[in-house]
Amino acid sequence: MRFDAPMTPSPAGPENPFGASSETPVLCYVTDRKALGAPAQALRGTIAAAVGAGVDWVQIREKDLPARELLELVRAAVALADQLPRVPRPRVLVNDRLDVALAAGAAGVHLGGESLPVGEVVRWCRSGNAPRHFLVGVSCHSLEQAREAENAGASYVFFGPIFDTPSKREFGPPQGIPALAEVCRVVKLPVIAIGGVNDSNGAECVRSGAAGIAAIRLFQEPRDAQALRRMVEQLHGCD
Repeated sequence: MRFDAPMTPSPAGPENPFGASSETPVLCYVTDRKALGAPAQALRGTIAAAVGAGVDWVQIREKDLPARELLELVRAAVALADQLPRVPRPRVLVNDRLDVALAAGAAGVHLGGESLPVGEVVRWCRSGNAPRHFLVGVSCHSLEQAREAENAGASYVFFGPIFDTPSKREFGPPQGIPALAEVCRVVKLPVIAIGGVNDSNGAECVRSGAAGIAAIRLFQEPRDAQALRRMVEQLHGCD
């Protein structure tokens, strides 16, 4: 991640991860063009289908994509979200690249283990270099990491992997629902469950205290628009 994005002063202030208050869980589609087996251009259609079906957030997680292509993809995703009449509009987040997120008008940046320290990013953003409600999220794999993210001023945390999933096996065995429930109980930040979350176990994550769920395959696997919309509605209604 780089801090060479244009500095456009704006009022600093506390961020609001959900825009307006919401009683429904946040659903976040995390992109992965390699898992999709398609070029970056094809992601636009998948993103359009997801936000059209009612997904709340889209995290552009294309770590190896060249900066120019990534910027074009994020701008296209932001434009898709802005065209929708619903309120609040879907939020587009960018994995790691703060410069791209700001240049594209995204709603926030999501930090991983190899990113700059969240405290530094938060301080820089809250010093007038990012929009007032620009989100700074963090991936966490332990209660300690979630507490550190909260103390550093993060907007929200992703916690996982909750269940077994190929994309998260490098982070160790699944955390499980009990660990998720403990993190949700201890930290005050919104906690988004990730890792093996699907339409069968998503409700269990929400009942454990999660503010929402994030997934790749759940929103990226082939299904028609009507089936995708039904699944999103089902997950939004879980409690």
